[in-house]
Amino acid sequence: MHRLYFHHSKDAFHFAAEAKAILAVRPETRRLDPQGAGEFAACGCTLEGRSLFEGIHVLPAGSKWVFRNGSIDEKGTYFEPQEWENQDPLKPEPYYEEMRRIFSRNLPRYFQGREPIGMSLTGGLDTRLILAWQKPQAGSLPCYTFAGMFHDCYDVIVARKLAALCGQKHEEVPVGKEFLARFSHYAERTVYLTDGYVDVGLSPDLYLNERARAIAPVRMTGLYGSEVLRRVRAFKPEQTEPGFLAPEFLRYTQQASETYDSVCKGNPASFAIFKQAAFYHCSLFSLEQIQNSVRTPYLDNDLVRTVFRAPQAEHGDISLRLIRDGNRDLLRVPTDRGVGGNGGSVFRAASRAFREFQFKAEYAYDMGMPQWVARVDHALSSLQLQRFFLGRHKILHFRTWYRDALAGYVREILLDSRTLARPYFDRKSLEAMVRRHLKGDRNYTNTIHKAITLELLHRLFLDPGSFAPPVREFSNEAVALRGVYHGG
Repeated sequence: MHRLYFHHSKDAFHFAAEAKAILAVRPETRRLDPQGAGEFAACGCTLEGRSLFEGIHVLPAGSKWVFRNGSIDEKGTYFEPQEWENQDPLKPEPYYEEMRRIFSRNLPRYFQGREPIGMSLTGGLDTRLILAWQKPQAGSLPCYTFAGMFHDCYDVIVARKLAALCGQKHEEVPVGKEFLARFSHYAERTVYLTDGYVDVGLSPDLYLNERARAIAPVRMTGLYGSEVLRRVRAFKPEQTEPGFLAPEFLRYTQQASETYDSVCKGNPASFAIFKQAAFYHCSLFSLEQIQNSVRTPYLDNDLVRTVFRAPQAEHGDISLRLIRDGNRDLLRVPTDRGVGGNGGSVFRAASRAFREFQFKAEYAYDMGMPQWVARVDHALSSLQLQRFFLGRHKILHFRTWYRDALAGYVREILLDSRTLARPYFDRKSLEAMVRRHLKGDRNYTNTIHKAITLELLHRLFLDPGSFAPPVREFSNEAVALRGVYHGG
């Protein structure tokens, strides 16, 4: 979950926890790596050992490299995924009993320490599974949920009920006008702090985690529960908008899809744990860690090792059974997507179908809006139809934000002559996309995310004279506690 970057030249071997440290001392690396950038544009991350910067690489997970006389003498590993992949599978019941034993035994470790802990509670299964087995004393675990600006989303509604069942205080941490007023600050800080690996569409995470720190400096989450227990794939290649990228750069995005297909092969658990977490999740994790100490029990070594012994055939959702055995009352509240709850099977099925419809409709009305729907919505803009669709499941609404509240920023960044002159953008197409999105009769939300992120990456790290890393003196204690300087 933590990267180690390195640059190997004839005269030295540089390594650092952040690429910007190497960029500061090796000017020749301040160029965009086209293959890494193509993977980022297609997948939202770089794959295998590449970085976004030419000549800078990512140390493979589990590496053990030996240096002698200033040179690399041996490249080895201290761990190989095959150690866990080659375990014998268990039958369904012994597998469940082993998972239950390990989860209940190891979970209390994640609540140890002197700093106060807050539960980042959602409407799904993974955080309520933690509540079901931790069984906190009434009032001992403050709970909070990230909220939006339109309605109480299902995450908030469900989390509020779960906290009440467990006797815990619950509050909302909203993202709204204050964030939008300071979007340029959070967008640029997000790109800078993550070496360009988290796009500006996720900059609200920085804002929300700042607010969460006021509740508790340690954030307990259910992150990676879906990926580890249910093999959910959090990322995949996406086709860029036709005409967005210059033809000579487009081939790198197509190559990224082929690389993705190759890394997906093999054990599904290995993809989720050793590749998806290392390639994709680690950057957002590092952004969240800047404000809070983020903890999750779902990457526990004992738990993950046991996941590799899952029966070859699926036998239902193990999370539901674990919650039932830990605290049956928590299953009386249906999830944000309508799983569980009281009532007969017909009622539960109808409720789930309705919430799934709402979920898909909100996506289709927001960043996933088809172009023909955007034209209709623009024609009916006086009706303010977004009030009926947005905010039920999602708290971020960048399609309308870019069109309205953030239009000035989008115009300033993406219609600037420096941006339009970048060699990997198709100037005329990008300019046309931006103007049509701001007009409101087209939807280019994802394209704007990527274009702003790449442009900020250039301005912060690559443009001549723009790279000015902050210099600050530390006490040894500060270095030991933080490990690396995050610039603020």
